[in-house]
Amino acid sequence: MTEPEYLSVSDLTTYLRRKFDMDPYLTRVFLTGELSNFRLRPGHQYFSLKDDGAKISAVMFKGAFAKLKFRPEEGMKVRVVGHVTLYNASGQYQIVIESMEPDGVGALYQALEQLKAKLAAEGLFAKNQRPLVRFPKRVAVITSPSGAVIQDIRTTVARRYPILQLVLYPAVVQGTAAAGDLVRQLRRVREAGDYDALIIGRGGGSIEDLWPFNEEAVARELAAMPMPVVSSVGHETDVTITDFVADHRAATPTAAAELVTPVPLVDALARLEEDRLRVVTATKALLANQAARLARVQASVVMTQPTRLYDQYVQQLDQLTGRLTSGIQAVLADRRHRLTLGESKLQPQALASRLAALDQRLAQDQVRLGLAAKAHTEAKRAQLAQAAGALDHLSPLKILGRGYSYVTDESGTMLKTRADFHAGQHANIHLEDGIVPVVVEERKTNNG
Repeated sequence: MTEPEYLSVSDLTTYLRRKFDMDPYLTRVFLTGELSNFRLRPGHQYFSLKDDGAKISAVMFKGAFAKLKFRPEEGMKVRVVGHVTLYNASGQYQIVIESMEPDGVGALYQALEQLKAKLAAEGLFAKNQRPLVRFPKRVAVITSPSGAVIQDIRTTVARRYPILQLVLYPAVVQGTAAAGDLVRQLRRVREAGDYDALIIGRGGGSIEDLWPFNEEAVARELAAMPMPVVSSVGHETDVTITDFVADHRAATPTAAAELVTPVPLVDALARLEEDRLRVVTATKALLANQAARLARVQASVVMTQPTRLYDQYVQQLDQLTGRLTSGIQAVLADRRHRLTLGESKLQPQALASRLAALDQRLAQDQVRLGLAAKAHTEAKRAQLAQAAGALDHLSPLKILGRGYSYVTDESGTMLKTRADFHAGQHANIHLEDGIVPVVVEERKTNNG
């Protein structure tokens, strides 16, 4: 029996991949499903497509993903075109997607709604709401040089405001190169900067034809323009991102030209004449009013009898002067009276009488002070004698005089109890008239 030939895992996977790649039914597959595990990556995109019964891995390489006109999101239902193959490293089959569009809604419409939501959230649509210059001098126009747009604008300007200077910046307005060309011309206008307004537009068409005016790069350049922008893209029913970013939107090129120009020149001149007459009339009325006011002022009492203006002030000044004089006189009289009293007290006779009275009072105080000191001394001597008697009564010498004595050892410590004595001890007996040294022979209790 011949031993079977074993294949490696790589050999088997390569064989199966060749089967996938050579199958004519798998080289171009049209699938619809829901995006799963989708997370936007900087390069290639890896995710899954699923429905209620199955799921397949998917990969979309960077070049194909960059061509999408919308932004895929988790859970979005899409239609994809690609080929089915097998990835050798994991042995898992997958679909390599070449194109994708939303299922049920066109890719361009989906991309338009997503970009509108993004720019609106950034506040780009509300950034510029600038009014147009009433009497502009120069206006830039970005459009096709051969289309009907520039002709309609020129015709309208020549009819309404021929002194306005139009400067055309020719641009491609349709196709894949249109967005880049529009951005380039917008930058040229911004660098020039000396325009009162900018008109950007083109004629009508499908959403694909108008798509350059929905590009994000064009929208951001328009938002950065230093002058007011008027958008005139497509027909009245067509709405683009440019219309939202611009300061003003016109339904037609003719309407755009009418927005940036004032009323016709003849009407403007007539309006100026009306304004001149109104100014003259208003000035005359103002002068007449001021003249009447001047006449009233000139005829007033203040102007005809100016002294009446300060009569009351003169009278008030007199009253205040009288009150001031009376007050000063009263103060002077009081000061004179007080001075007289002081002088009377300082006369020699009154001063001598006062000094004699003070001498007599001093003598009396000295006598009272001597008596008080003597009485105080006697009282203190009596207190001292009494205290000395009490102290002498309590003296130990008095007690010894009554026949009492006390005993101390050689160090002078008093011996009070039998326990303080011992045989052979030397002691001193203190009497009233001296000390008797003794030697202790023995100790006895009170009863024997």
